[in-house]
Order: sequence, then C-alpha cells, then structure tokens
Amino acid sequence: MKEQTRQLGRPPAGRPSPTLEDLATAAGVSRSTASRAINGGLKVSPQAQAAVDAAIVALGYTPNRAARSLVTKRTASIALVIPEPDARVMMDPFFAAVITGVNEALRGTDMQLVLLMSRAGDDSARTMRYLRGGHVDGAIVVSHHRADDWAETLAKTGLPTVLIGRPWDTGLGVPFVDLDNFEGGRLAARHLASIGRTNLGTVAGPADMTAAADRLEGWKQGLREAGLRPGPVSHGDFTTAGGADAARNLLAEVPELDGVFAASDLMALGVIETLRSLGREVPRDVAVVGFDNHGLSAGNGLDLTTVTQPMVDMAVTAGQLLVRRIEDPETSTEPVIYPAELVVRASTAGLPAQA
Repeated sequence: MKEQTRQLGRPPAGRPSPTLEDLATAAGVSRSTASRAINGGLKVSPQAQAAVDAAIVALGYTPNRAARSLVTKRTASIALVIPEPDARVMMDPFFAAVITGVNEALRGTDMQLVLLMSRAGDDSARTMRYLRGGHVDGAIVVSHHRADDWAETLAKTGLPTVLIGRPWDTGLGVPFVDLDNFEGGRLAARHLASIGRTNLGTVAGPADMTAAADRLEGWKQGLREAGLRPGPVSHGDFTTAGGADAARNLLAEVPELDGVFAASDLMALGVIETLRSLGREVPRDVAVVGFDNHGLSAGNGLDLTTVTQPMVDMAVTAGQLLVRRIEDPETSTEPVIYPAELVVRASTAGLPAQA
C-alpha cells in the first residue's frame, strides 16, 4: 500500500498535504494557471487543464475552499433571482427552462446555483440584503417587473449581474439577454391576417414587464401593416387562469372575434378553454397563437401555433455571460437578442374563418 502511494505521488502519512505550488510544478504550469484550472476559470487551455487534472489525481490534491475564499473573496456560487410567487415558479415551464439553462452554463465550472424566489415587499428586501452580503459572486434576474428596481439597485452594488429580459432602463450598463419580443408580436398579427382573420384581439402579459409591452407593441404594428383596425386588448398574468379570464373580457367586448394572440402559451391554453366553454371551435371559429413554444397541447390533437422563445439557450447564454463578468468585470455589456420565429401548428391551421 505504501509503495502504491509513493507511485501515485501522494505524500506518505504524516507529511503535509500538497500545496498549490506543488500542483503547479507537477502539472508544469504557472501557479496562476493552476489556480484558474481548479477554480473553473475560462482562460485555461485544454492542454493545461488536462495537465492540472492529472496532477490533482496524482498528488491527491484537495483545494482548501475556506482558505481560497478568504484570498479570492469568491464564494463559488451565483444566484438566480425570480421575483414571482413560489406556485407560479413551480408550475410554469418557462422557469424550468431557465433553471436548466443556467445549470448547463455552470457545467465544467466550480460554481453552484442558488435559487432565490423573491416576491414584493419584505421578501424583496431580504433577497437584496442576501445579495449584498457577499454570499454569491453574481446574480441572474429573470421575470422582473417595473416596480422591482432590480437592475438599478444591483447596478449600484457592483455585484456582477445579468438580466434575462430587457430592463426598463437600458442605460444602467447591466447586460441582458432577451428575445426580439416586438418582432414576435408582429409575426403573430401578420400570421393571423394572412389566414384571413380580420376581427383580432390579444391577451397581453402584465403591463409592468418589458416582454409583455414589447409583444403588445409588435402586435399593434403587425395589425397596422396588415391594414386591420386595432382590436381589443386584455391583460393577463402569464398563467392559464389569467388567460381564461382575459379571453372572457375580450369576447364580452367583441363577441365576433375570429383570432386571438396570447402573449404566452399558458395563457393561450386559457383562451382555448374559454372558447370551448362558449361553444367556439379552434381554429374553425377562432384561431389562436401563443408565445414561448413550450410544446404544450390543448388536447384533442390541438397543438399551438406559437412564437419560439428558446429559453434554455437564452439562459445558457446569460449564465456564461455572468461567469465571464465575474472573471473579468470589463466584459462587454452589449445585450444579446435572439430572433423571433413563428411555428405554425393546428391552432391556426385548417379552415378559414366562417363568412
């Protein structure tokens, strides 16, 4: 056993554990390169990383995380802040996609993800105290509202931060990853017009969120381009129940609606539930377009026509951008905007509206 230990390069019992300098020497790299390699740094060549990994095994090297944190002032963790009620976070596939994407971005690093679900009021203040307290190296904020002030407040703290979704104030220098929501709303309007629908309404998202505001403005632009008059607008909360309630408001205002754009797939399902409860068939009587492309089905073989929002890819990008900003605070703050694409399925395909 002693002979095997010596062959592996591990120190015999009673000898000090190998140091970072020992590791660097064994790997044939500098101390700083060895440090970056064991800390999941991004500026390490594959060859150097492989050499350090082999030396870790050979020496039996174990990083002293407590000591390392004192020196680097790093916690090896980032926060994902979701200022929404717990029940919505657990039930909405949007948030599952975000968590999946951020976790994927951290794969291959030494960082862990801390999930903070923060609602308005005391929860928000408590979350901000936690973020300011040095418990994480950076934060990603998703589903933020105008009153939350996350972008402004975090910008003042100096904590590396990335937003998923455009902030209301883009002049704060906080980088963000988003979809071209304006174009998504425009595509929905143009598509419904192209299949002969003329009495159109929309279930918009919360007016205090930039994604909802941009989708609504794009929708209005699409109607203008198609030569159609503005239709009724009813705001929902990105939930199925909210979509159902908003659809009832639309139909009460304009019973002859033959097309509806819902600003999320979950709300689109609520719209379809309401239409069916009133004896209206989709898409024969009313065509419905959603937003997100979560792959949801309204049942009876009815899949949603929807605008794709590649949330996993967007969250991966946000996570990678945050890691780079933690490593190098001078990283570019330019936004990353994904293009919008419409996927046509059964909820708008088939017969045109009845004359």
